[in-house]
Amino acid sequence: MTSTMIPRPSRRDLLRAGGALVVALGAPRDADAQALPAAEASLGKPLDPGEVDGYFAIHQDGRVTLFCGKVDLGQGLRIAVRQMAAEELDIGVERIDLVEGDSALTPDQGPTAGSTGIMRGGVQIRQAAATARAALLGMAAERLGRPVAELEVVDGVVRPRSGGEGLGFGALIGGRRFGLKLDEKAALKPPASYRLVGKPLARPDVPAKVTGRHVYVHDFAVPGMVHARVVRPAAVGATLESVDEASIAGIAGARVVRIRDFLAVVADDEWSAVKAHRALKAGWSPAARLVGHDGVKDWMQRGPFAGDETIVKRGDAEGQLAAATRRVGGTYYWPLQSHASMGPSCAVADVRDGKATVWSASQATHRLRRVLATVLGLAPAAVRVVYLDGAGCYGMNGHDDASADAALISRAIGRPVRLQWTREDEHGWDPKGPPQLLAISASLGPDGGIGAWRTEMWLPKATANLPNIPLLGPADAGIVQRQGISTGLISQNASAPYVSPNTEVVVHWLEDSPLRPSNIRAPGKIANSFAVESVVDELAFAAGRDPLEFRLAGLRDPRGIEVMKRAATLMSWEVRAAPRRDGRGRGIAYVHYKFNETYVAIGMEVEVDRASGAVKVVRIACGHDCGLIINPDGLRQQIEGNIYQTLSRTLFEEVAFDRSRVTSLDWASYPILTFPDVPELRIDLVDRPTEPPLGGGEAATAPVAAALANAIFDATGARLRTVPFTRARVKEALEKGSA
Repeated sequence: MTSTMIPRPSRRDLLRAGGALVVALGAPRDADAQALPAAEASLGKPLDPGEVDGYFAIHQDGRVTLFCGKVDLGQGLRIAVRQMAAEELDIGVERIDLVEGDSALTPDQGPTAGSTGIMRGGVQIRQAAATARAALLGMAAERLGRPVAELEVVDGVVRPRSGGEGLGFGALIGGRRFGLKLDEKAALKPPASYRLVGKPLARPDVPAKVTGRHVYVHDFAVPGMVHARVVRPAAVGATLESVDEASIAGIAGARVVRIRDFLAVVADDEWSAVKAHRALKAGWSPAARLVGHDGVKDWMQRGPFAGDETIVKRGDAEGQLAAATRRVGGTYYWPLQSHASMGPSCAVADVRDGKATVWSASQATHRLRRVLATVLGLAPAAVRVVYLDGAGCYGMNGHDDASADAALISRAIGRPVRLQWTREDEHGWDPKGPPQLLAISASLGPDGGIGAWRTEMWLPKATANLPNIPLLGPADAGIVQRQGISTGLISQNASAPYVSPNTEVVVHWLEDSPLRPSNIRAPGKIANSFAVESVVDELAFAAGRDPLEFRLAGLRDPRGIEVMKRAATLMSWEVRAAPRRDGRGRGIAYVHYKFNETYVAIGMEVEVDRASGAVKVVRIACGHDCGLIINPDGLRQQIEGNIYQTLSRTLFEEVAFDRSRVTSLDWASYPILTFPDVPELRIDLVDRPTEPPLGGGEAATAPVAAALANAIFDATGARLRTVPFTRARVKEALEKGSA
């Protein structure tokens, strides 16, 4: 159990971090990487995620190279997976080098998404390490003539428990392969013996990042590389009618690349590419196929629909609601949102001689490899995707698009290409988090708890595991993409997590989305929890009960009860059964993420200025249980990012677009949370060493909007049902009682 308040880092803290361990990563950083063949067979390394050799190579000096198919998007995976591997191997993390997300070197462990980096990827690595450790003990037993039971592993050496000389990993297997299948039953070390797991070890990438030495994909270069920009149409769906190549004739080294409706400029240096991008004259057909952001809610209720689906059916919700004397609920709307990455997307590609190497910030390099193989008409073995850090995404932003753009241009000109998006590209053309519309009705039961509950949802079908979200460049170039991206199960967590004998959840699936959709952090769960936990609050007040007490009475899972109590303690919860309405309030919300993963409760204190509609979040408290904690500092950082990002999405973010194009193309028209808006944050972590590690990358996002809405209700008596909570929307709610 740990309870912490996260302070803002001081300059001294940042300088002190510069002395932390720096471990070189295995991703190629220079021209020598081009010498590595793209075909895995030529590289000669096993990639099967079911084989120990897919994850580990032990060298003659006893050092270990760890090959991880998941990537570090800023969530601290680079230290956490080292801790998991080092713990089972009984070596220090400083002796493990990491190769991450290189499709030619790492096993395909699936996308780094859905909070699976540790929960699935790390667990696979831990099991592979346990299998390797058992094998090393067996090798040493044979060499030393001792039973395995008489041996132990200490700091990379297998030695007799009674004392005497042992054998190091390098001497046992250095430079050779294990040739073993991963044993899912290989014994893991008992938590009581952990030396590394559960410790707040420093992230190896932070020193170089804070001192400006870290190589992002934007910094990466190879010899002979040219710079490129894609020229986007004036409207979504427009076709290219004319190009005046003479308009950039005065820019030295600049040239035009056109493949059907895909248009780009390339130049020997980046500034020339920027100038050519601005100067090129092109004619596009008119297009006005969008509904506009003001029309999205009406569009969602009109269809066309792809069918209905009943997600939950328990008891007789409709009948009980019809007979209820008092019902609560309303319609809740979550808008389209951008990833709004701080840096525009970028990629480097070299497509020549029937092979392709692409350096990308994609969170799914193995999946992108398959997509690029289709786009380029190459065998998958001829394509290599190497992960390099980008500007961050937590879902598919423009990284995959930029990778495809760069690959198309490189193939067209036969040279390596660095393709950089602009800020307008990033805000205007990145795939968007989809809109969600929920109508909820609920009533109280005879015991004062939830008697009946019904959720009706309108969701774009393109967010329900549709097999393809087309990348812009290939689509414009006329290339059919048969592989693509699922954007998440956005229908999850759409019913109350409390006892409710009569519950029904129905989804009306829409055939399309107003703008090209993608997965965005915690797909669907934030909007659903916002609606669900707001209605639970309404039920509590309708029953004349304190919202915390009402929730605790309806919970049956002790882990859920625990995080609720922890959050309430952190914020010194004061019991009351009616809102204060004096401009200062507090609210609470809870989620059991996906109903089978992490438990989170969020408490929030706010001040609302009635005259301006301004909402100031004063304090946030979080109770969090994700099972076994690998690195508590890394987990806190993840939770902090979860909460602050979602606070930004709730208070400020909404994509604006008209009939033709996105119009919120900069930070003024698409504002995000800034430092003056950052509240105090207190986090209480529940560590459960004997439980499996669950995800920390998404769950804490889910209750944020609901906790904020509930706090605003406590402060004002007004119920907000539409995100973002802009000043104008808050003032409207104050006038009407809800909005």
